[in-house]
Amino acid sequence: MSDARGKHGKPLVQSAAAPTAKRGVIPWPPVIYVLGIAASLALHTIYPLPWFGSPLSDILVAVGWLALLAMVALFFTAFRAMARAKTPINPNSPPEHLLSEGPFGISRNPIYLADTLLLLGVGLVTGITWFLPAAIIAALVTKKVAIEKEERWLADKFGKRYRDYAKRVRRWI
Repeated sequence: MSDARGKHGKPLVQSAAAPTAKRGVIPWPPVIYVLGIAASLALHTIYPLPWFGSPLSDILVAVGWLALLAMVALFFTAFRAMARAKTPINPNSPPEHLLSEGPFGISRNPIYLADTLLLLGVGLVTGITWFLPAAIIAALVTKKVAIEKEERWLADKFGKRYRDYAKRVRRWI
């Protein structure tokens, strides 16, 4: 166990033996979300979908800005927590520690949640409807190609501690 402690004396991080990682593999989650952005913009150029008129569009723009604000907060607090714990940010590297507080106390995947919020927020702010299904598709593909692998690594490495954490904290929100 790590000696880093939260405000109630609970460990912030826990470590154990590391599983092996595949070197030279593309870190798919960022690629998936960039492809979602590119596809949304291309589809909007080719076949723009209708959007809501005022006042609903004004409300959706405000919700979009809130989603983008939440994305920035999640993204940076998750990266900071991972850097402080000295655990790899690259999704192809096995985790060094089980983070369970801060943004990881809200979501087991705060960076992927932030990426999804980026697509949703941009779609709502710009009125480009294609971003909304792209966000859902990107989240589902990320779950399949990254999250499931990461969850197996964490379960193998941390055992009961990870299973307890997974029961307590949802995968997304």
